[in-house]
Amino acid sequence: MRKMKAVILKAPNDFAPGEIDIPAVGDGDILLEMKKAAICGTDIRILEGKKTKGVRYPSVIGHEICGLVKEVGRDVKGFAPGDKVAVANVIPCHSCRACLAGRENACMDRKAIGYEFNGGFEEYVLIPRLALESGNVVKLPDHVSFEEGALIEPLSCCIRGLRNAGTGFNDNVLIVGAGPIGLMHLQLAKIAGARRVIVSEPIASRREKAKKLGADIAVDPTEEDLEAIVMAETDGAGMDVIVMAIGVPALVDPTLKLCRKGGTVNLFAGFAGTGACTVEVNTIHYNEITVNGSTAYRRQDYYDAAEMVKSGKIDLKEIVTHTFKIEEFQKAYEVCKSGAGLKVLIEP
Repeated sequence: MRKMKAVILKAPNDFAPGEIDIPAVGDGDILLEMKKAAICGTDIRILEGKKTKGVRYPSVIGHEICGLVKEVGRDVKGFAPGDKVAVANVIPCHSCRACLAGRENACMDRKAIGYEFNGGFEEYVLIPRLALESGNVVKLPDHVSFEEGALIEPLSCCIRGLRNAGTGFNDNVLIVGAGPIGLMHLQLAKIAGARRVIVSEPIASRREKAKKLGADIAVDPTEEDLEAIVMAETDGAGMDVIVMAIGVPALVDPTLKLCRKGGTVNLFAGFAGTGACTVEVNTIHYNEITVNGSTAYRRQDYYDAAEMVKSGKIDLKEIVTHTFKIEEFQKAYEVCKSGAGLKVLIEP
C-alpha cells in the first residue's frame, strides 16, 4: 500500500504526525488531495479529550477541508480529477425525526468526516459515496483560494447561528468573543443590516481585527464596563441580538442582562464540560428574552456560505493567521491553545 502523512489521534492527548495507508477508492467515492485544512476549536477539545462523542481511536480528525479531486470511483458522476472542492463534513440521514422536521443539522443519526470517517489532517482524504450522494461536496472556481474553501464550513455554522438569532435590519448586535467565529458573526451581522455591532474581546490584537472587519465598538471587558457601554449606546434598552461566540459558562448570566426586552441571545459556542452555570431566570422571564442555541449547519447553509465566498461578500482571508505543515502539527496546536493566532491551517 502507498503511504501518506497524517496526524494520528491514538487517544486523548496522544496525537502525532505519522504515516498511514492511502485509502482505497470505492466505486462511489472520491479521493481528495488535501490542500488546506483548518483547525477548529472542537478539534482542540477532541485532542484534549474534552470531547469524545463520535470520536474513534485511532483516527484522523479535521473537518474544515478544501482540496483537489485526485481520483474518482467509476460510478461517480459530476466530478473529475483536478476539480477544486470544499466538503460539508456533516452528512444527515434524511429520515430521522429531526431531518423530517427540517432540522438536518441536528440529525439524530448523522455521520461526519472527521468523526466516523477520517478527516482532513492527512495528505489524502477519502470522501465516501454517502457524502457525494447527499450533495456534501461543492465545486469551487479558481479565484476562491484553498484557505477560503476550508473556511466555508465554519462560515456555514455561523450562518445557521445568524438565522437562529434572527439578526436583521437596524439591529443592535453584541458579539461576545472575537476569535474566528466571532469575526465571522461580526461580518454576517453587518451584511444582515445591523445598525451597530459591539464586540467584546479581551485580546487586543483580536479587537483590532474586529475594528478592521467592521465593528463599531470593540470593548476590552477586563478593563472597560461592557454593561455601561451597551446601555449608553442603546439609550438604556440593551442589545437586540447577542451572540455568544465563546464557550465560557460563567459569562452566560451577565450576558443575558445586556439583552433588551424581547431580544434574543444565541448561545453559539460549544461550552466547556456540560456547560452548567447559574442563571437568574427572572432576567429571561420578565424581559421575555429568547435564548437559543445553534448546532452544525444545514446543507443549504453550507451552499449559501459557499456562494458568499465565491462572490467575495465576506472576508475570510483576514481571519487566517498561521499555516503549518502536517509534520509541524504540534506547533499549530500550541498556537491555537495560546490564543496567539486566529484561524490556523494545516497543509501537506
